[in-house]
Amino acid sequence: MDQYLTPEEIKAYPIDPKPAPDADRHAIVRRRLESVGQFGPRQQLGNRMAIGCVALEITQRCNLDCTCCYLSEHSEAVRDLPLEEIFRRIQTIVDYYGPGTAVQITGGDPTLRKKSELIQIIRRVRDVGLRPSLFTNGIKAPHSYLKELAEAGLADVAFHVDLTQERKGYSTEVELNEIRQRYIDNARGTGLSVFFNFTVTRESFHEIPDLVRFYVKNADMVKTVSFQLQADTGRGTQRERDVIINQESVIEQIEKATGISINFGASPVGHTRCNKYAMCFEVNGRLFNALDDSDFVTQIVAGRDTEWDRYTRLSPLAAAVRWVRDHPRGVLAAAGYVARMARQGWRDLIAARGRVHRISFFIHNFMDACHLEPDRIKACSFYTVTRDGPVSMCLANAKRDEFILQRVEVDEEGQKKFWDPLTGLLKEDDQAPNPVDPTSHPLKFTKGRSRRVLFQRREASRGDAPVEAGLRS
Repeated sequence: MDQYLTPEEIKAYPIDPKPAPDADRHAIVRRRLESVGQFGPRQQLGNRMAIGCVALEITQRCNLDCTCCYLSEHSEAVRDLPLEEIFRRIQTIVDYYGPGTAVQITGGDPTLRKKSELIQIIRRVRDVGLRPSLFTNGIKAPHSYLKELAEAGLADVAFHVDLTQERKGYSTEVELNEIRQRYIDNARGTGLSVFFNFTVTRESFHEIPDLVRFYVKNADMVKTVSFQLQADTGRGTQRERDVIINQESVIEQIEKATGISINFGASPVGHTRCNKYAMCFEVNGRLFNALDDSDFVTQIVAGRDTEWDRYTRLSPLAAAVRWVRDHPRGVLAAAGYVARMARQGWRDLIAARGRVHRISFFIHNFMDACHLEPDRIKACSFYTVTRDGPVSMCLANAKRDEFILQRVEVDEEGQKKFWDPLTGLLKEDDQAPNPVDPTSHPLKFTKGRSRRVLFQRREASRGDAPVEAGLRS
């Protein structure tokens, strides 16, 4: 890619206009994808969904300091958004993308908010017809906590566990499986679908096959595994990605573990250089490529009039029955697909007593903050909702301070006031605070590179070490 957005273009990049209430949201995204050559009959965006998912950041605080963190140098000093503003953003998601949209309740780590507030947020997301998922590092999410959130309407929990978090006592990803297993057990019996997020770096790349084997072993609980390729963005101390890490090399590592060829191109989600998606069936410890018939996948994806909810264990089967009802001409294709799957794995089906589990693999190729490709931004499937509307996640990460330091309007006893993110106080105007050096925050409000600089300054003042030469803006 020769052309990237300039800093001026990033700053001025417009937020998508809000659709009219009666607008065809699928048609809107289809036009966007068509303009950059990314729409087709198997494309999930514009066919099955109006957006892949939307992040709802309810806090900027985190209880870890990841070396590949996408948050800002100022994030730890930013107060939690008022519930009034979060509820308004939830409605914004509905207005833009409609009911059924997947919402990532995230941060920072959302478990750092009061549990009573998190429950209110989950209920609001569910009540307006959206699908709430909790994205957390799992430290503050024991079984009882997850069960309570599930009873409030939570559908999924996504745990982020990897070496970039520098959890004490663990030096390999395989060792971290101890924590992953504990989190899986914490979610057992809650009714939640379990996802895992994993940042791929040079240090962890060679361990991908071992991780995949672990997830396959736990396919009764683990429904989605997301491999997120390291990106040069945010406050993290790890910067440029190693040349060995790309979509194709990660696919090779996944297939090394499964022993089969997996079709990551059967059903695109957004831009093909951003996302690779594959779904498999696990039977008796073996994986089978669930998207091996591109023509049949095309029929399924194009049938966007059929609702494909995932709230219960049997909902995929129920959706398949609805699809056959809605598309009687597809019965023969569906029957052929089922027969072919059964032929491939009938011995394992018998050994597993008919138990079949579904596990999906995502590869997210996030962009560096200084290398944003315009066509990928336009075809983005992963947005975060801001005060002014939804924004592509890679674009939001590149200009995060602009969004998290905005004052937001609140109603104070019938009077319009503006909540200040650095003080939590109400102001008379909506002016964002003046930019400050992130190392000027107290030590407890610093993470990533600014925290490293503060420690180096402390050591330098003792005559023990040189000071690092500043922070990149």
